[in-house]
Amino acid sequence: MAELEEFLGRTKNQRRKPLGAPGWRNGYGKPRGLTLMGGTVTLRRPRVRGLEERFESRLLPLLARRTPGVDALLPELYLHGLAQGDFDLALRGLLGEDAPLSPATIGRLKEKWRSEWEAWSSRDLSGLEVVYLWVDGVYVKAGLEKEKAALLVVLAALSDGRKEFLSVVPGHRESTEAWAEVLRDLKRRGLAAPKLVVGDGHLGIWGALRGVWPEAEEQRCWNHKILNVLGKVPKRRQGQARLLLRQIPYAPSLREAERLKGSFQRWCQKHGLDEAAKVLDRDWEAMLAFYRFPKEHWGHLRTTNPLESPFAALRLRTDAAKRFKRVDSATALIWKMLMVAERRFRRLNAPELLKEVYEGVKFTDGVKAQETIEEAAA
Repeated sequence: MAELEEFLGRTKNQRRKPLGAPGWRNGYGKPRGLTLMGGTVTLRRPRVRGLEERFESRLLPLLARRTPGVDALLPELYLHGLAQGDFDLALRGLLGEDAPLSPATIGRLKEKWRSEWEAWSSRDLSGLEVVYLWVDGVYVKAGLEKEKAALLVVLAALSDGRKEFLSVVPGHRESTEAWAEVLRDLKRRGLAAPKLVVGDGHLGIWGALRGVWPEAEEQRCWNHKILNVLGKVPKRRQGQARLLLRQIPYAPSLREAERLKGSFQRWCQKHGLDEAAKVLDRDWEAMLAFYRFPKEHWGHLRTTNPLESPFAALRLRTDAAKRFKRVDSATALIWKMLMVAERRFRRLNAPELLKEVYEGVKFTDGVKAQETIEEAAA
């Protein structure tokens, strides 16, 4: 074993120099299995005698039964909907009959994930240059709890283009105080105010945001807005209404968006749909905040899709969370799955512009304010 030869300073058949140098081989320990990503192999740890310090193999630690790669596989399996009771059968089929992955092992891993989530939830954030935040309250139905609670989730866009989750905590999505506590906690941990926050209009986040970071701009999600407006339109007219509504957030300028809004409201008036027109008008200024940011980022800022995409898989697999008796027990598991999803996130478009937004550069209709002035002068 090369590691042992390096430790002793000689190969298996070499004599000790000088004579009487400490440490000599003393056979091997009992065979035991080590589960790798490709299966389970049987190994024997070499034994060493005559040393003041114990020989500890870095390749095969004393109590190791599986590699870190196998541990990392487990939240992936949860992400793909594998129930705990299926772990034993599925993983033994993949990794061999000797794979040490009993229900008790999985239970210990879940406790480990909970500890990791708690440490993650208190980490220092002062080194992050956050430009945008997406926020949402995702409902979770845990086994024995009568009422559905939500996970209040915050996803950030950093000045280098990366996306990173900042908070995943249980709470009521419509509660201003619950969201205020989330924001106050982020601020206590060193997070500076973002430039823009994107979320659903029904969240309690907006009252909380004005109390904690009043300087941050607000952008309502267009997907939610369109659904809310269509809820006031008869089914027979929803197709046409949807076409008219979807044009608005894709208008090339603020002025054109206003014009398209007027067209939709006149259509509503013609068909007696005053309630639909009123729903569109609600929080109208907050529907258009993205026009004051780079055009290259508009696709990220119109909706909460950057946050909802990783949750799409989780919403289809909430049976994993329902197996827990309490919401706080499900939180750590869902957080672990989000960390798996986070590794696959792509950077925002035009990441070089994020630094400019972070530093306070102003934009009008998606173009730097100075460039807009120069174009007008020309």
